[in-house]
Amino acid sequence: MKKFEELPIKNLNEKKIILSIDSYIKELKETSNEETAYKIFNKYNKFINNLGSDMNVIMVNFSIDTTNVKNIKANQNMTKVIPLIEERNQLFVKELLHCKYRKYIENKTGSYLFKMYENSLKTFDEKIISKLIKEKELSDRYNALLASAKIEYDGKIQNLNSLAKYRQDINREIRKESSELFYGFMTSIEDELANIYDQLVHLRDEMAKDLGFKNYIELAYLKLGRYDYNYLNVRPYRELIAKIFTPLARKINQQRIKRLSIEKMMYYDETISYIDGNPMPKGNVDYLINEASKMYHDMGKEVGQFFDMMVDYHLLDLVTKPGKISGGFMCYFYQYKVPFIFANFNGTSSDVDVLTHEFGHAFQSYCSKNIKIPEYQSPTLEACEIHSMSMEFLAYPYMDNFFDKPNRYRKEHLASAIAFLPYGAMVDEFQEYVYLNVNASHLDRTNKWNELEKKYRPYINNKGCAYLTKGQRWMNQGHIFQSPFYYIDYTFAQLSAFQIFIENIKDHSKAWKKYLRLCKMGGKYPYLTLLKAAHLKDPFQEKSIKTIARKIYKIYQDMPD
Repeated sequence: MKKFEELPIKNLNEKKIILSIDSYIKELKETSNEETAYKIFNKYNKFINNLGSDMNVIMVNFSIDTTNVKNIKANQNMTKVIPLIEERNQLFVKELLHCKYRKYIENKTGSYLFKMYENSLKTFDEKIISKLIKEKELSDRYNALLASAKIEYDGKIQNLNSLAKYRQDINREIRKESSELFYGFMTSIEDELANIYDQLVHLRDEMAKDLGFKNYIELAYLKLGRYDYNYLNVRPYRELIAKIFTPLARKINQQRIKRLSIEKMMYYDETISYIDGNPMPKGNVDYLINEASKMYHDMGKEVGQFFDMMVDYHLLDLVTKPGKISGGFMCYFYQYKVPFIFANFNGTSSDVDVLTHEFGHAFQSYCSKNIKIPEYQSPTLEACEIHSMSMEFLAYPYMDNFFDKPNRYRKEHLASAIAFLPYGAMVDEFQEYVYLNVNASHLDRTNKWNELEKKYRPYINNKGCAYLTKGQRWMNQGHIFQSPFYYIDYTFAQLSAFQIFIENIKDHSKAWKKYLRLCKMGGKYPYLTLLKAAHLKDPFQEKSIKTIARKIYKIYQDMPD
């Protein structure tokens, strides 16, 4: 295994890749032996895994530096080639589905895989290739715009990520100034962002209709692998979240106002929870990595060694820097059987959140590293986020080593997790409105956002910030632009993570075994089946949500400050 910076950035050779896929199709078509057919199937999966690794190396390098010419060219080429690869891959899938040895292969792999194959054919056709390329280009443009921020403050040039620390400052005036600069920059690009989003919405709607769907929502759900529920099931779920968790979030916000001793909560106060400041990590990046290593070694020898391997091979890029895209993510290099964690540390408690959240994703990928079928290596996104969010809670006992005021961190982290649920449901309802009303204007969309804030987060005060009062906060949320309908997955996962947290308080050994079993399952089952196998509650049941809410809020109330 090489260090990350030593991994080659391979420009994808379209002709060579297509010829390779065509050769696998030809082999599968011409074979006269079921065992040989299965071997071809496995060889093809290895080829696709290696190709995915090359793509992720390109994607990560571009995410780290969107201004580097080599990265830009490799990413632009990948944007054009991916749909063509997908087109050829669909030809292999079609051949596999009609192969006379399908039953033999299906018995070896399980029928769920072939259900995924059948559904994948519904989500792609060569006639949408040009639109898929345009969609990726627009998404990259969104990232580049946000990454382009160069804001002078505190004697330095800041980007949106580095401003976050000032926006949590104990000094209210600094919070106000830095927030004004943040939203000032967003205002300067709001017209371009609105235009990008409008193009994305129409493109996606056109692709859905080209493929025979009524609207993009149907297509998005199928692309996300949601075979056991649809958006009509999600509607009553969102209403339950608003009914059960919005009142709890309001109570938490009232307690925060009381702690801060301020008469009126302003938009620039949303980022702070205690009058003498939010809990901040004890040390710098090196200190946090060292403490994380100790934490994971204490959790288990295998987990600890895995974390150290990631550090040793430079598989973490954590510090915010010019040209780096916002946010954080984990991706997996199948060829090398290692994950990569991308983040933007800014000196706040979110740095510790990343070391737990993204590591949860990374650990699951490590647990599934020997699963050869790409589709089974990772579950659908609702389940993926259980791995990450649960790890945040499993790390609670170790927070004394990360914070001077660990109790405050734990309480604020849980408060944020509770308050997140209404926000996550709001984002999803906003997207449903958008894709059912594709010709709505930008003003219609912003008005809808304001309407939903009153429903899900009536305690938020946007006064004093024109960008927010116009209902444009949604343009900060990258998932809305780049990953339509993904965001609701975080809410499903949060409810499951709460269950593991509750169990962990009672019996750590039992909770850890449940978590480990879930990670090792990979993606061998659809979402609701996976939950059942992991002994986690169905999130669509009102009784389940009420029970979880009651227990988790009691834990919150009993937590010391």
